[in-house]
Amino acid sequence: MVDYVIAPPAMIAVPVAGGGAFPVRRVFCVGRNYAAHAREMGSDPDREPPFFFMKPADALLSDGADMPYPPMSNDLHHEMEMVVALGSGGVDIPEAEALSHVWGYAAGLDMTRRDLQGAAKKEGKPWDMGKGFDYSAPIGLLVPAAKIGHPDRGLIELKVNGAVRQTSDLSNMIWSVPEMIAYLSRLVRLAPGDLIFSGTPENVAAVQRGDVLEGSVAGVGTVKTRIA
Repeated sequence: MVDYVIAPPAMIAVPVAGGGAFPVRRVFCVGRNYAAHAREMGSDPDREPPFFFMKPADALLSDGADMPYPPMSNDLHHEMEMVVALGSGGVDIPEAEALSHVWGYAAGLDMTRRDLQGAAKKEGKPWDMGKGFDYSAPIGLLVPAAKIGHPDRGLIELKVNGAVRQTSDLSNMIWSVPEMIAYLSRLVRLAPGDLIFSGTPENVAAVQRGDVLEGSVAGVGTVKTRIA
């Protein structure tokens, strides 16, 4: 038995629809995976391969809990996404085999300190503090792919205080789920417990304290949080 010199951190897990919990290893996020969002962020979606950034596993916020407005920011943005949960991993995964590694899916939010991210971009610095802060990844219940299949089309939508903010279709993703898994597995060895936030549609915008965010992905589920 290992004699730890401090208490080991608790396992991070996401609740599963119907019971149980999915242990999380790492959280990857795909940047600018919807053409309209890429354009609103000032990029040409036809000119770049997929790129990825990460959030800490303990940035996940589940069970509809309130999200504290983060410090050091006055411009907190919502980004509604479908989340992919891997039940197995590997390197150089062929695109044709990628979906066999998917355990399930969830609805999630990639919350962003846009002012910090913008300043980092301008100065050529990493985005970490704009993206990977505490409670920055609200997530709904995970649903097994064995139950719902592998959604590649259908409504993805976010409402803020009951009004629609973001609405699109999963078929509008530039890089499909099999493509992003295959590409990412060329960069790192993927493993069971890895999550992939698959990108957000257009119309990302700021939220304020007290706002209620309710997101949905057709055939997958919902995510909800209140900005505290």
